[in-house]
Amino acid sequence: MRHIHTGARSRSSSHRAHSRIPSRTSGPAHSRIRSRAHGRLRLWTAAAAVITATVLVPQPALAGPPQVRADAANPYERGPDPTEESITAERGPFAVQKVDVPAGSGQGFNRGTITYPTDTSEGTFGAVAVSPGFVSPEAFISWLGPRLASQGFVVITIDTNTPFDFPDARADQLLAALDYLTTKSAVKDRIDPQRLAVMGHSMGGGASLRASAKRPQIQAAVPLAPWHTTSAWDQNKVPTMIIGAESDFIAPVAMHAEPFYENLKSAPEKAYLEMKGADHMAPALANVTTAKYGIAWLKRFVDDDTRYDQFLCPPPKPSPAIGEYRDTCPNG
Repeated sequence: MRHIHTGARSRSSSHRAHSRIPSRTSGPAHSRIRSRAHGRLRLWTAAAAVITATVLVPQPALAGPPQVRADAANPYERGPDPTEESITAERGPFAVQKVDVPAGSGQGFNRGTITYPTDTSEGTFGAVAVSPGFVSPEAFISWLGPRLASQGFVVITIDTNTPFDFPDARADQLLAALDYLTTKSAVKDRIDPQRLAVMGHSMGGGASLRASAKRPQIQAAVPLAPWHTTSAWDQNKVPTMIIGAESDFIAPVAMHAEPFYENLKSAPEKAYLEMKGADHMAPALANVTTAKYGIAWLKRFVDDDTRYDQFLCPPPKPSPAIGEYRDTCPNG
């Protein structure tokens, strides 16, 4: 059994030390993910997607400023102790609302949707910006808004300036979205500007890697089936979990996700999860695997919440959804 550091981390430096988490597992195919992914993939490659809108409760008047939480050993913990049931549920313990960010506001990205917890009693929250992939609209990844926000994050899912933007342009838009959240948005007072993360699918996943390289103060990144023209991420210093797909032929893991992971040589912690038998669209579709491990990674490194170590260490066991899992444990 490898040791996991459980102490709270200092926020006085631009990058913080992180606990060490072990790896390695495999498992059989998950037919439901594959069948859903194949149908969406054919539409995606034809540059069109069938989008299911996310239904949220209408936006209420915003409450007063969040209270400062002082009752926890780690002041950044949010929500009750997690369980397998809570982390895999479609909604977490926080009720959520949304704020639309209209186009044409000069915010550095096209438009977006902010989803946020309504409860202010536990203090401010970490924030996550999410980009869709090439020719995909914001609605394609909109499910991540309420899924993540209900676990205790402020989330902005964006439409990029054009659907054809390449990863580096999307990276700038992810950073602009984080800046908008923390300085201009209607919910800026609910956000801790020191606890930020990026996430994205395909070229949006490549964008999350580039955004992390450009702004190492980011606390976590979760690229989904990432695509980029470079594998040179050795200077990236952000804790990163890459979720790839075994049968991805748009961003084959052997050419993208796996070398990206291997080249994260400066990341204090990293993990690689490969979805068994899945293709390119699977990590971005609403599914338990992306949600569970994405939430655990964000909680662990954005919120310093060691209660979520249980989902990362020991590493995931063989399952119908996971074909491979790798991660780091430098101090063994």
